[in-house]
Amino acid sequence: MKVTGFRMKTYVYKMDRKIGDANFPGGFQDAMGSLLYIDTDEGITGIALGGSPSIRKLEPLIVGEDPRGVIGLWKKMIDQVFKGGNEGQDKLAIGTIDVALWDLKAKINNEPLWRTLGAREGRCKAYASGIDLCLTDDEIFAFYRRMAEVGVDGGKLKVGLDMDADLRRLGIMKEALSIASERPMLTIDSNEYWSPKQAIRHIQEIEKHFDITWAEEPARRWDYRGLRLVSESIKAAVATGENINDVSDFYALIANEAVDIVEIGGLNTTGITGAMQVAHMAHAFELPVAMMNCPANFMSHLSAALPNHLGLEVVDPGREPCFTWDSHIEDGWIVMGNKPGLGIEIDEKKLAKIAVDSPPPRRGLPAGRREGAGLYEVPPTPDEVVWERKR
Repeated sequence: MKVTGFRMKTYVYKMDRKIGDANFPGGFQDAMGSLLYIDTDEGITGIALGGSPSIRKLEPLIVGEDPRGVIGLWKKMIDQVFKGGNEGQDKLAIGTIDVALWDLKAKINNEPLWRTLGAREGRCKAYASGIDLCLTDDEIFAFYRRMAEVGVDGGKLKVGLDMDADLRRLGIMKEALSIASERPMLTIDSNEYWSPKQAIRHIQEIEKHFDITWAEEPARRWDYRGLRLVSESIKAAVATGENINDVSDFYALIANEAVDIVEIGGLNTTGITGAMQVAHMAHAFELPVAMMNCPANFMSHLSAALPNHLGLEVVDPGREPCFTWDSHIEDGWIVMGNKPGLGIEIDEKKLAKIAVDSPPPRRGLPAGRREGAGLYEVPPTPDEVVWERKR
């Protein structure tokens, strides 16, 4: 079997609700998505949810190759970008191609990807994450209660701009999740908005009121000294890693004991192959990993195969406007079916209605770092204080 070519589609749509964090507290709802199709001479096609202009420059490395050699093809792409580094659009391109190749490999095997990756069963633990700084109190309660109704017993709240509001909203999340557990797992995420000293002061105050399992990105992603200081100064674990690229970027954090829970993703960690490498390195140091959110929860296939997986972040804002997927949440676990590959099926008619010929200007996150981040506290503007709408 040989790869014969790539096809890409870009589409725009509106999510079911807004999402936002400390750097973009007003939130956004307009979104853009991409699909990559990798075709073969035997009529089997692999797909991935993602895209990058750099895909075209890497395509000649893959066309004509046997798609079953996924890890070798990943290495071929990594070697190609060696001088410029596995960064930016190249990183996204390699990650997207890698996911599509794994989907293709599992389809060739006529089995779900979780089985191709060696999982004993097709399920992984889930936790709820509203990306919710832009939501009202009632909307926060509704989201986490909906997750709790399917057994999800952990939640992650966006924090960082208003201590009183953060404490109140944490109480709302805890109340909503309480039907799934008497002591739900409570986590917070400040999205690198604080300096290490700011993080320690804020988190220590929060810990006077709540038992926090982890504090996510309490300092800059590369600041192993600051992250270690935070970890040593609070009761909660420090979780970070979602915005760095591959195993080499995680080395300093792990070697310097700056991360307690290693966060990995699909495209951000250079695909399934790159994410496996990071997870295995973390496992060697007895560190758990948490998988980051993704449309259709497609990284659940890898999560199921990892011995040190803690939970996959479920956001569920409606990022699947033209496809279906073969998984559901039951008793707090993402349960995958037996459709070949990722189990994602594209509705080409729906896709045609929202497809665009060329990518529009960037929509939504990342929106940049908010003024004052890591330096001084900037009061929320009137447009940002939706959390003042109390229940």
